[in-house]
Amino acid sequence: MTERPGPSTDENPVNFALEKCLEILQTANGDSEQFAALLMITKCAKGAELDAGIRRKIFDAVGFSFPNRLLFSKLSLDECPEYLLRSLGLTLLACFCRDPSLASHPEFLNKIPVFNATVSTLSQQEKKAYSMVEDAYQCLMGILAAPGGIEHLVSGGTISSLCQAYLNHNLGWKNALGILTTLLTSMPDKSWKKSEKELQLLLVKLSEEFNKEEDRRKFHLAEILPVFLPPSPVLTVTSWGKDCLKHLRMGLFKVLRNKLTASQRDPALKLGAFLSHVYGSSWILTEGKGKRKFFCLLVNLACVEVRMALEDPNPIPSWEAVSACYSLVEMGIQECVKEKAHPMLKEDQKLQLLQVIQEACGAVMYYLQQVGLEKHEDPFVLASVRLLGAWLAEETYCLKEEVIQLLPFLILYMRTLFHRGVTCRAQPKEVSQVALLCSNWGAVWPGDAIRFLLPAMCHLSAEEAPRRILISEGVPALLCDYYRQQWEVFSNKDDLSAEAKSEAELSMQSCCGVFLNLVVTEPRLVGQESCFVTLLKLLVQSLPALLVNGGPMTLTANISTLGLMMSRLLADTPALQEDASRNFFKAAIQFLNRSHVSSKDSDTGKPHIMLCEEYSAAWADISELWFLGVQAFSACLPLLPWLSPLVLESGWLDSVLSLLGQVSPESVDLEMVKVLQGLFTELAQSNASCREFILQNRGVELANLYGMAALKQCLSKIV
Repeated sequence: MTERPGPSTDENPVNFALEKCLEILQTANGDSEQFAALLMITKCAKGAELDAGIRRKIFDAVGFSFPNRLLFSKLSLDECPEYLLRSLGLTLLACFCRDPSLASHPEFLNKIPVFNATVSTLSQQEKKAYSMVEDAYQCLMGILAAPGGIEHLVSGGTISSLCQAYLNHNLGWKNALGILTTLLTSMPDKSWKKSEKELQLLLVKLSEEFNKEEDRRKFHLAEILPVFLPPSPVLTVTSWGKDCLKHLRMGLFKVLRNKLTASQRDPALKLGAFLSHVYGSSWILTEGKGKRKFFCLLVNLACVEVRMALEDPNPIPSWEAVSACYSLVEMGIQECVKEKAHPMLKEDQKLQLLQVIQEACGAVMYYLQQVGLEKHEDPFVLASVRLLGAWLAEETYCLKEEVIQLLPFLILYMRTLFHRGVTCRAQPKEVSQVALLCSNWGAVWPGDAIRFLLPAMCHLSAEEAPRRILISEGVPALLCDYYRQQWEVFSNKDDLSAEAKSEAELSMQSCCGVFLNLVVTEPRLVGQESCFVTLLKLLVQSLPALLVNGGPMTLTANISTLGLMMSRLLADTPALQEDASRNFFKAAIQFLNRSHVSSKDSDTGKPHIMLCEEYSAAWADISELWFLGVQAFSACLPLLPWLSPLVLESGWLDSVLSLLGQVSPESVDLEMVKVLQGLFTELAQSNASCREFILQNRGVELANLYGMAALKQCLSKIV
C-alpha cells in the first residue's frame, strides 16, 4: 500500500495547519469544540497574515452569532475566564473587519460601543488585555476604511473614547491619534459638535506636548495639529484656547529658530499658516514674551521661502508649503499697515518686514509672468494672485513698472476664471486646501480671482498709466458682468451662507469704488462704453430693493452715489426716463435725507445737528460718498425736469429746511453748508414751485444765517 505523502516542503506549513483547523471547526459539535478549534486557529495564525479565502471560511463557519456569544459571555465553558472569551470574540471580529463587506455589516457596526469601551477603559496595568485592545483598534480601523464607516464612528461616540484613551495613556493609546486624525479631517464640524469637551482636553494636551517635546515627534505633532483645531475660531476668546495658542506659539518658536531640513520646516510653517489664516495675528498676541520677535521671525522665514521657491530657474517646490508661506506673508502685510493706538510692531520692525515682503511679492510677480494659459486653473496660481492682490491693495507705488507690466496678465487671468466658472466649481476642495480659502462657497465659484484684485484695482484705477491698461483691456465690461453676478448672490433668497453674501457685498462695494474712479477721471468713457448703460440699469434696479430690505449702509451709499454720478452723464438714456428710474431717485433721496437729525446739546441745551444712529456707525466709510451724492443729485436736477417735483413731493426739501431752522448754525460744518446750498440753488433755478417753497420756509433768512450767498442771490432775483 502506498503511503500518503505529507505536505511538501514548498507548501506553506502555516496555511496547511490552518486548513486542518478549519476542518475541525467546520465539524465541531457544541461551543467547547468550536472554542478549542478557534484557539488553535488563532495560535496557528499568530504572526501570519490570513488571506481573504481563509478569513471567509472562518466567517462561514461561525458567522456573527458565535463572536456575539463570546463577547457577551453567553457560553458555558468550564474554568474559562470571561476576559479570554471576550478576547477571542474581538480576535474573530478583527479577522472579519479586513473584509469591507463585513466591516460595514449592521452586526459588525453594532459592536462599536464594545470597541469604544475596550480602548477607553483598559489601563497600562492590564497587560493581559493587550491583544484585546490591539484587536479593538483593528476593528475600528476596519470600520474606518469601510463605506460610510466614518459617519458611524463619529455618531457612535468613538471620538470621545479615543480622546480618553490618549489622555489616560490606556493600552494602545498611540493608535488613537491616527484614527482621530482621519475622523476629524473628514467630519470636523460634526466631530466637534458630538465630542466638544473631550476634543478640547485633547487639544490642550497636544499643544502642551508640542511645546515640550524635543525629538522628532515634535515635527509629527506640527503636521497633525491643524486637524485638531476647532472649525470655528474660538481659541482667542476662551481661557483654554488662549493656553493652547500660547503653547503652539512657543513650540513653533523653538522649532523655527533652529536650522531645519525642508521636511522639518514645512509642517511648522503650515501650522503657523493655518493659525494665521483663521486668527490673523491675534494668535501671536496671546500672553507671553517674545511676541514681536516670533512674529518677525515667522514672516521673514515665509518671505525667504517664497523667494527661494519662485526665483529658482528650475523650481521643484512644495506648492502647499509655499501657499502656507503666502498666508503668513499676507498676515505680515495686514499687521504692517494697521493703524492702532498700541501697535504690536515697532516702526523699524515694520520697515524691515515691508522690505522683505516687497521682495517676496516681487518673486510672486516674476512667477506669474512665467505662467502660461495651461496653468490658469492651477490652484497655486490663484493663491499667488490672492497674495499679490493683498499687497497691491495696500502698496501700488513700489515695483510700479513691474505691476504695470503684469497687469494685462492679471486681467486675462480674471476674465478667464470668470468665464470658466462652471469648470472651477468642480474643484472647490482642492482650491480651498491649496489656496487657503474658505471651502463653503455656495454660489460663489472658487475661481473668483476678481474678488482678490478688486481692492488693488480701486488704487490702480486712480492712476493714469494703470487706468489706461484697465480700460484698454476691457475691465469696465468685465466688472459690469461681475457686479451683476455678485448682486445675484447677494440678493438670492435661498439659504446661501452668510459668508458668501458678505463676500458678495464687499465685492460690490469695491466694484463701485473702481467705477467711481472711472466716472470721475474718464467721464467721456461713460458715454462711449455700452457697459456703463448696462451698469446704470443694474444700479437703478438694485438700490430700491436694497433699501426695502434694510441693506448694509456702506453698500447703499456706494450704489446710490455711483448711480447719481452716472445719471448726470447719462441723462438722455432710456434707463433714466421717469417711469424707469423714479424708484431709484426716491431711494436715493431716502438715503440722503435720513442722515442727520436735531438734538439738544447736553452742556449748553442748544439744539445742534448730529448723525442719526443708523448712519453714525458707518459714517467714517460713507461720509465722502454722502457729500458726493448730494452734489451729484444737484447736478441731475437741470437735466431731468421731473426730478425737482419729486424732491418736493418726497418731503426732502421741507425736512432739510426745517432741520437748518432748528439747529445752531455753528453746529453745521462748512462742507455741509456748501453742498446744501448747491442743492437749494439748483432746485430754485430749475423749478418755480421749489423756489416758492424755499422762499415760504425762511429761505432768505437761512441763506443769511448760514452764509449761503449764491442761494441768497438766486432767491433775490425777480422771476
